[in-house]
Amino acid sequence: MVLAKLRRKLAKPAASKRAAKKRKGEPEPFWRVKTLKEMTKPEWESLCDGCGRCCTVKFEDTETGLVEFTDVACRQLDSKSCRCKNYAKRKTLVPDCIALTVRMIGKLHWLPSTCAYRLVDEGKDLHWWHPLVSGDPNTVHKAGISVRNKVVSEDDVEDAEKRIVDWIK
Repeated sequence: MVLAKLRRKLAKPAASKRAAKKRKGEPEPFWRVKTLKEMTKPEWESLCDGCGRCCTVKFEDTETGLVEFTDVACRQLDSKSCRCKNYAKRKTLVPDCIALTVRMIGKLHWLPSTCAYRLVDEGKDLHWWHPLVSGDPNTVHKAGISVRNKVVSEDDVEDAEKRIVDWIK
């Protein structure tokens, strides 16, 4: 298997638009009635559940396209809060950091299956532990979805390729 570190590789065509689901007596949450493109900046930003999975080093098998996740995180990821240490300057501090955009979501085949951006783009609902559903930003950690205390900084690792994990999908 030949592995290549994933960077800005884009693949797959954009996924279909999200279909709205109705619940009796309650106004629909924005992620059920809007497409990613229709969301305001605050709505877009609130979709991030704070898991930190997308901030891990990933490798792609150049022959099969299979993506492997590691327990190695970007140097800017705070492994306790699972948030970027300097979100506003992340692209300057880490030039290969990928700032998600609406156009990218359906093309980033490596986004974790639990990612809210991916779920909404695929017409699926958010998981119970997502802070927008639970009302608690800690449920993503309590549910064991986040990388909290499970990753090491890329600054502390010599060979990330030897740190492939199967708990991120």
